[in-house]
This record gives sequence, structure tokens and C-alpha cells, in this order.
Amino acid sequence: MMTNKWSMQPLPEMDESQFEQWQALLESRTGMRVTEQRKTFLQTSVGMRMRELGLSDYQNYYNRVSQHPPGGMEWTLLVDRLTVQETSFFRHQASFDRVQRFLAERSDKGGTIEIWSVGCSTGEEPYSLAMLAQETLQDSGCYFGISATDISAPALAKARQGIYSDRKVEALPRERAEQFFTPLEKGRYQVVSQLRDRVCFSQVNVLELSKTPMHGMDLIYCQNLLIYFRRWRRKEILNRLAERLAPGGLLVVGLGEVVDWSHPDLERDRDPATLAFRKRVSG
Repeated sequence: MMTNKWSMQPLPEMDESQFEQWQALLESRTGMRVTEQRKTFLQTSVGMRMRELGLSDYQNYYNRVSQHPPGGMEWTLLVDRLTVQETSFFRHQASFDRVQRFLAERSDKGGTIEIWSVGCSTGEEPYSLAMLAQETLQDSGCYFGISATDISAPALAKARQGIYSDRKVEALPRERAEQFFTPLEKGRYQVVSQLRDRVCFSQVNVLELSKTPMHGMDLIYCQNLLIYFRRWRRKEILNRLAERLAPGGLLVVGLGEVVDWSHPDLERDRDPATLAFRKRVSG
């Protein structure tokens, strides 16, 4: 087999004008801002994909990507590499503790609890919410469903499978791991089907929240997503999420991800360990 000579070459340096082009394209299509501090990450991710395609010029690859629609295969593959971040089950325990208290309060009312995980990546967050809901609501007669959305189609495909490494699963308490995961070969575990069936994964660009069918959500969980957007865009996203929250519902975002946002229909939760907002109930 012949080796592509370009694949053996060091990555070229992305000049400032090229970097600004990529910044503008990514922000216009995803809303995410790639800062100067993440230039190396962008250069490496783009360069690796160029190597796979046998391309050696950033401008040629930019022209190829920008001329294809946002839903095209090449754009989908590139966005996956630029957006999927390291995540884990029950990341930021204080936020999940707040969710558990909210679910316990809601369990007295019966009915269905609708949960939305925004920016769900490879699924650890929505499955954590599902585990928590199952544990909290199992004797209450409440039913729950979880909508999980992300911009990355490859990440969503992994999430739907619900297969994770032993490193991730073994970080959970033993009781949770045994109840909610089935061991597979090669040190992998899969979320049990009863839990996977409670989570519906779909592709959503947060710049297009006005087009999403989610309305009347009882809990919206959005963490480690807003940090990639400009301040004004963060507020815009939160305003759209607030519109989709049911009266009495809870919006949980990452601590420190937004510091100067408020909404007339929401009041800030008093828990200092989390950043959460409760939607007022009229009357």
C-alpha cells in the first residue's frame, strides 16, 4: 500500500486570515466562537481531516467546506471533531442534586415529566438524568421522557447506542452500574434498553431553537454548552429555552456560564452551588 506523502508531513501553520475565515464560518453556522486560545485546536482538527482527504492547503479545504450546505457530509464530519468535548456521567454533582430535589417535588403531582438535555454530546448527560429520574420516580407513579439534542450527528449516533468504556462506567457507584448497564466484550458496557427507550435523541442546532418542537418542558438541562458562544448569543439561547419551559419548570445551566442574564418569567434559584431558574406560575 502506498503512503500518502502529505499524511507524513507536519501540519502547516494556519495564517491569521485563514483562521479568521474559519472563525467566521463556524460562528455563522453554529454560533460557536473559536477564540485565539483555541487556534491550535482548530488547526489540528482541520489539518487531520485534510490529511485524510489528501489535501495540503487550508484555503482549498475551506472552499470545499464552505461551498457545501451545513447539512452536507463533510461539514457534519468536521463539526463533530470541533464540537464534541470530553464528558462524563453525573458531571457537576451539585446540579444533579438540584435536579433530584426538583423531581422529588414533582413526583407528588403525578403525570408525565418532560426533560430536555441541550447539547447532549455522546449521551452521558441525558442517561445520567434518566438514571436519576428512574431512581427518584420509580415508586411515585410518574412517567418521564427525555429529549436529548446536539448538533453533531456522529455524537448522536454514539449516544443512541449507549455503549461506554469501563473507565466511564466504573466511576459510577456499583449499584448504579449494575442496575443500568449490561457488560459487553472488550471492557465495554451498554445502557440497558429500558433506560435507552426513555431517551429520544435528535439533531438540533441551537441557532435554530425556534424551529424545535420542544414545548412545555418541565426540566431543561443545559451545561457546558454556553461557554462556546458570545455573551449576547448566550442570552438569546437562554431566552429561547425559557419560552419552552412549562410553568413551575426548572432551567439548569452551567455555574458561571452566564452572569448577567434574567428573564421576566423566571426567578433565580437560591441554591448557591448551582445556576438554576424556576419559571413562575401565573396566579
